[in-house]
Amino acid sequence: MKPRIRVVTFDLDNTLWDVHSVIGNAERTLRAWFDERIPEVNQTFDGDGLLALRTRIVEENPEIVHNLTELRRTTFVRSIEQCGYDPRSAVRLADEAMVVFLDARHDVTFFDGALEVLEELASRYLLGALSNGNADVFRLGLGDFFSFDYSAAKVGASKPAPDMFHAALEHTGADPEQMVHVGDHLEHDIRAAANLGIHTVWVNLTGERYPDDAPATVEVSDLRDVPSRIDELAGS
Repeated sequence: MKPRIRVVTFDLDNTLWDVHSVIGNAERTLRAWFDERIPEVNQTFDGDGLLALRTRIVEENPEIVHNLTELRRTTFVRSIEQCGYDPRSAVRLADEAMVVFLDARHDVTFFDGALEVLEELASRYLLGALSNGNADVFRLGLGDFFSFDYSAAKVGASKPAPDMFHAALEHTGADPEQMVHVGDHLEHDIRAAANLGIHTVWVNLTGERYPDDAPATVEVSDLRDVPSRIDELAGS
């Protein structure tokens, strides 16, 4: 007889930590680095200017939108070149800037109970991470909990496209009804997983009103409730 639940996958940004504060801090750290190393960039491009440059890059290379690290790096290269640096120097400096950004991007403060929830669930289920972002669970020290991770960059498509969910099912050999996806975004996480027959836990930490047509199996307002609700789905 097949176990009712074998696999639990987690979205990362805004499910396990507040991504807005993380990215805001990373952006400030990066601008301070540019002020010190390449002040011409901040003098030439404000936030709107960089956004416009990023938009042009996506228009020229639509597939890059799924790889946030490469998109940001390419934006750095272009902005540095436009400040008068030769292409080789621009690439080198952009790589240095990415190191600074990614270090800060992985300086996260986990939501209350997040680490305890992962530890508890990992003792009973196979855990995976499915994220549109570029956070690395192993770099974050979560490798003891997550057995696998898929990102938009890895599969070439962002949620709500089904590619990451299909990759998780294929990797684990689980049937959709043996998997639970935990996430904060009603379209990218909940509806996308439910459309494939995957159970869902909507992490609603902000008290958002539940839409009448939202298909979440379970809703929680506290991450610490996730293990017990998944155990209920598993019949434990």
